[in-house]
Parts: sequence; C-alpha cells; structure tokens
Amino acid sequence: MPERVASEVLSAMVGGMFSASALYPLEVLKTRMQAEAKPSSNPQEETVTNETSSTASNNDDETESNSTTNEKQTLKNQYTHAATEGMSSYASLMYQHEGGIAPFYAGVGTSAVQSATEKALYFFAYTFFKNGYVNLTGSSNIGTISNLILGCMAEWTHLPVTLPIDCVTTAIQTDDKNRGAFVLLGNILSEKGIGGFYKGIQAYTVLCLKPAIQYTVYEQVKKIVLATRRVNRAAAAGGGRSSAIVVEDESLGAAEAFLLGMVARIVATMLTYPYLRAKVMLQSTYGNAKVKPTIPQMISEQFSEGGVWGLYQGIGPELTRGVFSAALMMMVKERIGVMVRALIDGREEQQKQLINNRGR
Repeated sequence: MPERVASEVLSAMVGGMFSASALYPLEVLKTRMQAEAKPSSNPQEETVTNETSSTASNNDDETESNSTTNEKQTLKNQYTHAATEGMSSYASLMYQHEGGIAPFYAGVGTSAVQSATEKALYFFAYTFFKNGYVNLTGSSNIGTISNLILGCMAEWTHLPVTLPIDCVTTAIQTDDKNRGAFVLLGNILSEKGIGGFYKGIQAYTVLCLKPAIQYTVYEQVKKIVLATRRVNRAAAAGGGRSSAIVVEDESLGAAEAFLLGMVARIVATMLTYPYLRAKVMLQSTYGNAKVKPTIPQMISEQFSEGGVWGLYQGIGPELTRGVFSAALMMMVKERIGVMVRALIDGREEQQKQLINNRGR
C-alpha cells in the first residue's frame, strides 16, 4: 500500500511540474488578464486631461513628472482594453512594451515548485482519504458525491503550504517593477504579516470544488473506459490474461489520458472560473486596499460592469493553459504511474521467487 501511494504522489508531482513549466507563458497571460480592472471608456481621455494640466504649469520638473504619469496611465489603459479584447492582443502588448519573451517566464521556478507541491500533496491526501473510505465502507466502488467530498478535503489539506507560494507567484506575475521573489516575499511579510500570504482564501469555499470536479470526472470516466477494456480483452483472450495485461488495464493510454484530462478540466474551469478571477484580483488589484470587498460582492460588481464576459475575463488563456496543463499532467502521471507500478510489481515478484528458492 505505501508503494502505491508513493507511485501516485511521485507521478502527480512530476506531471504537475512538467505541465506547469511547459505552459507557463499562458499562466502569466491568464493571471495578468484576470487582474486587470475595468478600463476607462477612452484610453486617451485621462491622458489628454493630464496633458492640459501639465501645459498650464510653468514648472519644468512638474511637467516632466506629469508627462511620465501620463505615459504610464496611457499604457495602463491600453493593457486593460487589451484584456477585454483577448489573449493575442494582450500578449502582443506585453511583448512590445516589456522586453520580448522574458516577462512571459517571470516566476516560472516558483510556479513549478507550487505545482509540484500542490499535486503531490493533493494526490497524497486524496489517496489517503480514498483508502480510508474503502476501509470504512468495505467497498472499493466510490460514487460521484463521495469522490467530490474526498476531493474537497484533499484540496484543503495542501492550501496551508501552497497558497503562500501561489500568492508570491501572482505577485511576481503582476509586478510592474520586475522585483524578485525574495523582495516581494519580504514586502508581503512586512506589510501584511503571515495573513498576507492567504489573501483570497475565502474563494476556496468554492474553488476547492475545481480539482474535485476535475478528478471526479476523470476518475469516473476512467473507470468506465477501463471496465470496458477489461471486458473486451477478456472476451478476446477467452478469459486468460497475463500479468502484464492486468497492469496495463489499470491505466489509460497516453492519448486517452490526454483527451480525458482536457474534458475534465473544461468542465471544472467553466463551473468555478468567476471565483478564480475574484481570488486573483484579491491577491493583486485589491491586494493593498484597506477595505476589501467580499468574493460575492466582487462577482456581482464584475457582472454589473461587464455582464457574463466580465465574469469570464481572461477565460481564453485559462482554458487553453488549464486544459493542456491538465491533459499533459494526467498523461505524464499515467505513464509514470505505469512505470512505477511495474517496478514495484517486479520487485515483489523477485522477492517471492527469492523466498521460494530459499524454501527449496
């Protein structure tokens, strides 16, 4: 049993780190677009007003300061408008004004650590709770509702460790001064204390359902696929199967895992995305506000300002990154899981043969 848990944890950790690193530019785009507040109706409007005020001033230093402020405000308005236009517009603006591809990889190391830690702890907790459920009920058939509850419990177990990493990663991605992880970490600690690392945790009352929904959909459909495969192979082989086929029957093929991971992620993302965007805004846009709105207030405000699109601003890169990330992660996890289980089964077989030889 411990070997099986180790197999789940190791394969999830490697799969999570690989998928997070491979698709990190989309993660940056998603976070930046989610954090953008509603733009002014005319991106040049505020600039013109400020320029008039600046012209009326006879102080050269003040004029230069106002000019710099105008440029920053104009660029800010361009970014907020680009966020409503789509992923390609926002990416083009970042590439043009922020020095090429470098900003698309800001914080990639932190994100990889976060993803590996999150997936490892999630699957460790989920496997632990699942085994406990099986031992208590005496049945290995876990229903959909039970799977959702176990998934939510597993999600909450890793938050004390991973939410601070997520907060630092979001700060890196949305920081316009290009400060490093340690500087931002120190700023969060000095300004907000330990509580600063848990901004947006209230959103997890709903967001804990996201991985629960994703992996429940994945596991339930996987069961159907594997059961169908076993029936077909048993019928084709006349009831006789080798141990190698048994091991293979317990996992999906790379293409199957990839496609099923995509479908599961789409379902989970569409159901929970408004809360995900609210969490990011609490960590960035409203991060230093003295009075922070509640999650329902933020969602209501987003809907009143932008309708349904306001709730789903940034959904493009989130779906693209999330779907391929989940698909890659589940594909790598399934393949690594097969290899680890094969190694464990091979070692157990060798031990049995060794015991048998000694008995002779």
